[in-house]
Amino acid sequence: MPQKFYLDTAIWRDYFEDRKDGIRPLGEFAFQFLRQCKERKIQVIVSDVVVFELRRYFSQERVNEVFSHFEDIIVKVSDTPQQLSEANREWIKRGKKLPFDDVLHAVLAKRNKAVLVARDNHFFEFLSQFVVVDKPEDITLD
Repeated sequence: MPQKFYLDTAIWRDYFEDRKDGIRPLGEFAFQFLRQCKERKIQVIVSDVVVFELRRYFSQERVNEVFSHFEDIIVKVSDTPQQLSEANREWIKRGKKLPFDDVLHAVLAKRNKAVLVARDNHFFEFLSQFVVVDKPEDITLD
């Protein structure tokens, strides 16, 4: 089965804003990862919830512009009532200790058979038993 990736909103923000954390070039990591996906024609899943979260920081035009650079590899998905229900169950199971949308990202990645690309520790602490989670700089593409 071909590899697919679901990028958490923070990874897209790293790319959009060319963010750094004081030491590491997070935006460059995101850019290099997306570039490699594009070169290898590896699918990148973008959900409605990612777009919704990005809209908190950027105009719809800016979001569309950035996504247009990767339109040949982006697969857009919408959450279903079943996925929302599953995310709610997982959120409650984990004691509501992380944002609901992050649990939904994990469910959407898993249901779309994609690796969840994220950076926040809670993805690794709470969700790595549920879905494969990795950082963009730690992924080696064949």
